[in-house]
Amino acid sequence: MTTLTPLFSIAFSYLFGAIPFGLVFSRLFSNIDVRTVGSGNIGATNVLRASGKKAAALTLLADCLKGYIPVLAAKLLLQNDWITVSCAAAAVLGHNYPVYLDFKGGKGVATSFGVILATVPLIGILCLAVWLAVAILGRYSSLAAIISFAAYPLLSFVFFHSSQPLGLLSLFIFGMIYYRHRENLKRLLSGTEPKIGQK
Repeated sequence: MTTLTPLFSIAFSYLFGAIPFGLVFSRLFSNIDVRTVGSGNIGATNVLRASGKKAAALTLLADCLKGYIPVLAAKLLLQNDWITVSCAAAAVLGHNYPVYLDFKGGKGVATSFGVILATVPLIGILCLAVWLAVAILGRYSSLAAIISFAAYPLLSFVFFHSSQPLGLLSLFIFGMIYYRHRENLKRLLSGTEPKIGQK
């Protein structure tokens, strides 16, 4: 394996992760720029507000796959945890800070789930279960994201005894989720955060 192979894999992961599917589907289904609606975010939750369920479902799937595909490819082809983790971080950063949109992107929830499902599928499924439970009970997407990704490092270190790079990835992703949802957290505490599906 040459030095260029991991560098290419990391660059591809970022550029693939940076594709703004939320913007594409919101324009396709309703001719709306999702960045002008609600929170201005390009993720599935805001696409739901702007363009409806079909656009949101496609955005959710596509955003998840852009974390899953490049990371799974790196994991299977390169078989090196550090490279896999670097590709995972690059995919999340691509979604959150896409070069195509002047580095103004989403919050990385679906893409991060894709990353976890590619690296340690069982942890991904457990985190998704936590997200679903919190979302159904509280109907706050942001709260569900914060709690489910807070469970990620706990699962990685305590229950699965992940390797050092995979453990660090769990801390990185939780940190990114928390940072990108800091305004949501303020609104949750003040009682002004909109619920799932709320215009």
